[in-house]
Amino acid sequence: MTTRTTDGSAGGVDHGTLGADHASYRRPDERIARFIAEALGDSRTVLNVGAGAGSYESAGHTVTAVEPSESMRAQRHARLTRAIDAVAEHLPFSDGEFDAAMTLFSVHQWSDVRSGLREMRRVTRGPVVVLTCDPTLVRDFWLYRYAPEVLDTESRRYPPLAELTAALGGTGTVQTVPIPLDCTDGFNEAYYGRPEMLLDPAARQACSAWSFVDDRVREHFDGSLRHDLDSGAWDAEFGHLRGQPTYDGSLVIVRATP
Repeated sequence: MTTRTTDGSAGGVDHGTLGADHASYRRPDERIARFIAEALGDSRTVLNVGAGAGSYESAGHTVTAVEPSESMRAQRHARLTRAIDAVAEHLPFSDGEFDAAMTLFSVHQWSDVRSGLREMRRVTRGPVVVLTCDPTLVRDFWLYRYAPEVLDTESRRYPPLAELTAALGGTGTVQTVPIPLDCTDGFNEAYYGRPEMLLDPAARQACSAWSFVDDRVREHFDGSLRHDLDSGAWDAEFGHLRGQPTYDGSLVIVRATP
């Protein structure tokens, strides 16, 4: 049985506590969107599971959105279709109902990843596309120097890529998605060359991993990063990232076809 919060969120995060600013900091990036569109191909009907506020839902597809969180459904733009209140593990659709399916920055929040992905495979005739992070690479980011607890949390939450491909079956591929320097989708690695942004509590709040650590971790991070920015220590070691057009971090697309 999937446990849900009062907000309706299913899994490890109660989206009702993340704040209304989430959509302001997690705006879809058009360059990442192109990778997703390429993975979906010419599919006409697309299921979006864990759809949130509707990031990366393209007008070029007929999208059916599933989102268990009431607060996230409320953040969807009026131009988007109304999201269905359901969870990945129990999709209210018939076998093979959709040309393609996608889930973006969502699988690490599910109660039962294998069950959810098998459900997506069941209701999808064509490709299933998963935008996620490779847990083996999460700790390679400079943030680990300042807030290891946050990235340790991320690494534990993200399912191994082999688990995803096994659950989906068929033919699977994994593609690294380069992160642009001015990325508008504010996950942690999006600020690889803009460390000052992570000093903004609202920007951190938009990344769910920060909700798993306490004030002591946040205060240590804030103090140590501010010190190294003021002293020049951060730039001495990582300053080259400020002008690096893209960053190959842990962000990947897993794509599986029957």
